[in-house]
Amino acid sequence: MIGTSLSGVTFISVPGSVGANGFTYLQIALGQVVGYAVIALVLLPAYHRLKLASIYGLLLARLGPAAQRLGSAYFVLSRTLGATARLYLVVQVLHTLILQPLGVPFALGAAVVLAMILLYTVEGGVKALVWTDTLQTAGMLTGLIVCVALLWRADALAQLDAAGLSRVWVGDPLSRDFSVKALLAGMFIAIAMTGLDQEMMQKSLSVARLRDAQKNVLVLAVLMLVVVAAFLLLGGLLTLFAREHGLNATGDALFPTVVMQHLPAWVQVVFVLALVSALLPSADGALTALTASTCLDLLRLPREDVRTRRRVHIGFAVLFLALVLGFKALDSASMIYLILKLAGYTYGPLLGLFAFAMFTPRKVSAAALIGVCIAAPLLCAVLDFGQPWGGYQIGLELLLLNGLLTWAGLGLAAQRRH
Repeated sequence: MIGTSLSGVTFISVPGSVGANGFTYLQIALGQVVGYAVIALVLLPAYHRLKLASIYGLLLARLGPAAQRLGSAYFVLSRTLGATARLYLVVQVLHTLILQPLGVPFALGAAVVLAMILLYTVEGGVKALVWTDTLQTAGMLTGLIVCVALLWRADALAQLDAAGLSRVWVGDPLSRDFSVKALLAGMFIAIAMTGLDQEMMQKSLSVARLRDAQKNVLVLAVLMLVVVAAFLLLGGLLTLFAREHGLNATGDALFPTVVMQHLPAWVQVVFVLALVSALLPSADGALTALTASTCLDLLRLPREDVRTRRRVHIGFAVLFLALVLGFKALDSASMIYLILKLAGYTYGPLLGLFAFAMFTPRKVSAAALIGVCIAAPLLCAVLDFGQPWGGYQIGLELLLLNGLLTWAGLGLAAQRRH
C-alpha cells in the first residue's frame, strides 16, 4: 500500500517541490493521518459488513445500480488519469537519462514499460501484486535512504532553516497553501484517494478480519508520514546541493539532475533501480483495479468470463500508453500538484456520493445522480479558474468543495422527489 500510494511522482516531485514551497507539503501528509483514521474507523467497517468485492457495491446497496456504475466510472476516470500521470513522469526521467542517449523514442520506451507490467499482471492478479509491490517498495525506500545518507551533513538542519527551506506552516488565509486548507485537503485526499479507491481498498478487503484490516490502514498512516517527511528532507538536501554547485535544475528535474550529473556511478544505478521500483507498484495496481472495477461494476460480467476480462486489461494498457503520450505533450513542471488538482475534480463526486449513501437515508433518481455528479465538478472549474473572491486562491481544498457541492445537490434532488 505504501508503494501504491507513493509512486514515482512522490519520488521525484515531492523532493523537487521543496525549493519553491519548503516543507509545506508536510501539512497535507499530517492531514492524511486523520483521513486514514476515518477510513479505518468508518469506511472499513461498512465495507466488511457488506462483504464487498468492489467497494462500489455499497452504492449499489444504498442507491441502486446507477450509483454503482457512476461511482465506478469516476474511479476509472480518476485512477486512469492519476496512474498515467505518474507513469509519464517516471518514463520521462528514464527516457532522458537512459533511452534518449541510446536513440530510443519516448513512445517505444513507454510501450516496453507497459508490456513488462502486463506480463505479470495479466496472469498473477492481486496475489502477484502483493509480492512484487513489496519488493519494489523496498527498492524505492532503499534508494531514498542511500541518497539522504550520501547528501547528509553535520549542520544540515541549521542550513535548511537558514535557507528558508524548512518552513512547514503557512498563515496567510488567501494562500493556496494556508495551513487549515492544507490539513483539510490532506484529510479528504486520503479519504477519497484511498478509502474510496478500489485499487487501494481491495488490498484491505482481502484481509479476512476487520480488526487486521484496520490495523493495516493505521500502520500505513504512520509509515506514510515518516516516508513523506524523509522525501522532504531529501528535497531540502538536494536543493542545498544544487545551490552550492550553481545548478539551475528545479522542480521535477532537480533530483535526476543532481544524481546523474554529480553523484558517483553506483548511486546512479541505485537511483534508476529505485525509480523503476517507484513506477511499477502504482501502474500495475492501477491496471488490475481498473480491470476489476470495469468488469464487476460497469459491465457486470460474471467472474468466469476470463476472456473479456483480459481484453479489458489489455485495453486499459493501450489507453495508458495514449494518455502517457498526452502528458508528454502537456509536460507539467510539478506532476504531484497536477495529480492532486485532477483528483479534486474526479474524486470529489465520489466523496459526495459516498457521504450521501452512508449518512443520508433518502433515495435519489438515476437522472438526478448523473446530473449532480456532472454539474458539481463543472461548477468547481468555474470557481477555480474564475477566482472571484478578492485574491483568495482555491488550492487542494477543491476536493472538499466538489464533494460538498455533490452532497448538497443530491440532498436537494432527494427533497424534490419526496
